[in-house]
Amino acid sequence: MRLRALLETDALGLRLLGGEDELDRSVRGVMTTDLRDPSRYLAGGELVLTGLAWRRDAADSEPFVRILAGAGVAGLAAGEAELGNIPDDLIEACARHRLPLFAVHETVAFATITEHVVRQVSGERAGDLAAVVDRHRRLMTSGPAGGGPEVVLDLLGSDLDLHAWVLSPTGRQIAGAGAPLPGPVGSALAGRHLAATRTGRRGPHRATVDGTTYSLFPIRNTGRGAAPASRDVRESVLSDWLLAVEADASDWPAARLDLLQGVTQLIAVERDRRDAARTVRRRLAQEVLELVQTGAAPTEIAARLRVAAPVLLPGLGTAPHWQVVVARVDWDVEGTPGSTGGAGTAGIAGGPAAQALLEEILVDPAVTGPDSADRIAVAHTGDEAIALVPLPAAAPVPELADAETPDAGDAAAGVKDDPALHADALLAAVREPLSAGLADDGRLTLGVSAAVHSPEGLRGALEEARHARRVAAARPGRVCAAGHHELASHVLLLPFVPDDVRRAFTARLLDPLRDYDRRHRAELIPTLEAFLDCDGSWTRCAARLHLHVNTLRYRVGRIEQLTGRDLSRLEDKLDFFLALRMS
Repeated sequence: MRLRALLETDALGLRLLGGEDELDRSVRGVMTTDLRDPSRYLAGGELVLTGLAWRRDAADSEPFVRILAGAGVAGLAAGEAELGNIPDDLIEACARHRLPLFAVHETVAFATITEHVVRQVSGERAGDLAAVVDRHRRLMTSGPAGGGPEVVLDLLGSDLDLHAWVLSPTGRQIAGAGAPLPGPVGSALAGRHLAATRTGRRGPHRATVDGTTYSLFPIRNTGRGAAPASRDVRESVLSDWLLAVEADASDWPAARLDLLQGVTQLIAVERDRRDAARTVRRRLAQEVLELVQTGAAPTEIAARLRVAAPVLLPGLGTAPHWQVVVARVDWDVEGTPGSTGGAGTAGIAGGPAAQALLEEILVDPAVTGPDSADRIAVAHTGDEAIALVPLPAAAPVPELADAETPDAGDAAAGVKDDPALHADALLAAVREPLSAGLADDGRLTLGVSAAVHSPEGLRGALEEARHARRVAAARPGRVCAAGHHELASHVLLLPFVPDDVRRAFTARLLDPLRDYDRRHRAELIPTLEAFLDCDGSWTRCAARLHLHVNTLRYRVGRIEQLTGRDLSRLEDKLDFFLALRMS
């Protein structure tokens, strides 16, 4: 705003005492002070309000005004309540330094002037930002993106003092201005956003994490592959980005909410560009996988891989190793809030959702930016998504080693030391937010193959990843994964046991123990699990359960009596072990 506008506002009670030629100066803020030297608190462009308490005699005016002029303030407004008329020495000093001077009538509070200036400046900044957003939108829709979403997020910070980040459905930061959002906070915000979206509530959604309040705005995919708004929310909930703003938008005026909606539309354009850039990689993956599944000659597959390698690993001199990852998203038939509901939801296409989700999961969570997945090729067939992941040529081939899958605590270390993908490590950082998006009617299952170093191995790697995914599907939980190493174990057989056979087998062995535990609180099931886990060692099992060995022998004897089995026999131990795994 201009100084002239303040003078023309009768309610402010301002009277011009000097500086008429400077009234077109811009006012960017307001500050009240009675310090003799307020320079440390001035940034330039302020209207300074003072009650003149700093002035003891006429000699004080010159240094005070010189300090204000040197700091680049827009003008000075002096109150008449303390001294009555404004001293001539102050008027003369302002004239020498070409600093506009106003007198504030004693009936007007400084708070009234401050509120008016802040309201006007904030409104004008929002209008300027809206114009920039609109200009940037036209740039991005008609030509190359002028700096991406970071440009607008920077403007939100500088002009509206709003800190904002663009997050993926897993909470990974795609864009941001200023300090990056901590990974656990991003994951928590993504989970809250997905959970709120599944209830059918419209954004923005309010979330508080670690004492800080955020407003979460959905960023809808508007491109060719976007689902129509009338379709089931589950078709897009696991693929849409979100804008997290560090503020509570619940009491924002409509103009500011509209501005943020404009920002999300602008970022959606960037999302469309990112998806378009992935088309080549997706097509390469589709072509290679079609050759593999139709039994094409290894030489033909190798030729197609040579085409794919420069796109996925630019500058690589030799052919890499490859791993195959298979993912599937399954939804229950029943409708959910936010969907069109009914039996029609059984027709939700799982393949595109699994494809977008797998592309996100395979990105290193420590990497930011919308194009960080430019070395991942994911295709989809039906409800299944298949990723062809290149590894450096020097990578060890896990199929030749007796590898262990790291648990969630070791996930980061495992991925850093070993370039090969591990099933549990892939899901460690994303399990919480994705579980919120899947709610109580969706499942994500994922299987990972061993690394192979020749076209001949890709057919086996694909089947291996599919088998591993079926092993994961046999486990409880909304988000499950299994790796190739588990296919050399008895667990490979469990997913293919019919459900009625499973129920009959586990009921015959375990129901008598469960009934006895329910009536007597005897803890026979936990005792059985610990006994088998200790390989039948009485001493180690008693120590683990904090029992006397005789008490342990009594419990094991009761288990044998109730089931008619003998836990000293390998066959009976194996039956109990399998029953516990299938229960």
